[in-house]
Amino acid sequence: MNVYDKLKELQLTLPAAPAKGGLYSPCQEFGDSLLYISGCGPVIGDQTYSGKLGKEYTTEEGMEIAKASMLNVLSVLEARVGDLNKVKRAVKILVFVASEDTFTEQPMVANGGSRLLGELFGMDNLPARSAIGVNVLPGNIPVETEAIFELEEP
Repeated sequence: MNVYDKLKELQLTLPAAPAKGGLYSPCQEFGDSLLYISGCGPVIGDQTYSGKLGKEYTTEEGMEIAKASMLNVLSVLEARVGDLNKVKRAVKILVFVASEDTFTEQPMVANGGSRLLGELFGMDNLPARSAIGVNVLPGNIPVETEAIFELEEP
């Protein structure tokens, strides 16, 4: 099944790629078939998030926020390659979680984005991952995700 059919099955739609928030490249190619996607937050359309996990948001809410961040990552990737079916696999993701000092469930929050990748590209093909708790993120967003993807050989 192709990625877009899976998105439809999950009742998800890719948003438009988020606008750049500074002087950087949203997507950088390296090697023969690798793409690095700069950090993306969870803001999609009018849906905004502000605050920290363990204060304004629960772990379960954080998982949904991480999924929204991953949808933005995928939209940047699609804008660059034109078709997500060209993706061989997600190689690595890094999830930053704005957290209260006592919040320790960053890996659970990151599962929201990891699960989406597994549903789209196969649970047996999950990426390597780091989930990091931070004091604050740009715009006071609760989650930011960056990723490296490998494309199929041309």
